[in-house]
Amino acid sequence: MPEIIKRRMTAEVDDEVVVFLIGMRINKLWKISKWWPVAQAMPRMIRELSADPSSGFLGAHFWFGRTTIAMQYWKSFEALEKYSKDPARSHRPAWAAFNRAVGSNGDVGIWHETYRVTPGSFECVYNNMPSFGLAAATRAVAVGAKRESAAERIAHV
Repeated sequence: MPEIIKRRMTAEVDDEVVVFLIGMRINKLWKISKWWPVAQAMPRMIRELSADPSSGFLGAHFWFGRTTIAMQYWKSFEALEKYSKDPARSHRPAWAAFNRAVGSNGDVGIWHETYRVTPGSFECVYNNMPSFGLAAATRAVAVGAKRESAAERIAHV
């Protein structure tokens, strides 16, 4: 069980970090042969990335349901893009398999959103939480006097 940090924490970011949200939506539950391979692909990629500190991958959190979400953190957009385009890594073959098996037939939806986070351009707070989110991917610091309000946290550089 992860340790609960019993105080208000925030993230401290020195350089740009990329927040990458990616997931799938099961549109036709009965078409297991279409959505199961998609569901299996992301854990395989996360294991691959976690085993390679030079990839630029910083960590991830997952939520499962009809729509799944993987919230990922990367050192840079360039690192994310390099991984996604590398034919020797798991993403390219998984993407090609999805396009062959599903394409745009409506059985399984896939989506992603990419955000560049720079120092001073974000705000986050965690209270009574284990290490989580941006703070887990970068550096968790106590909220403290200089970061008491959301306005102070977002303006902190």
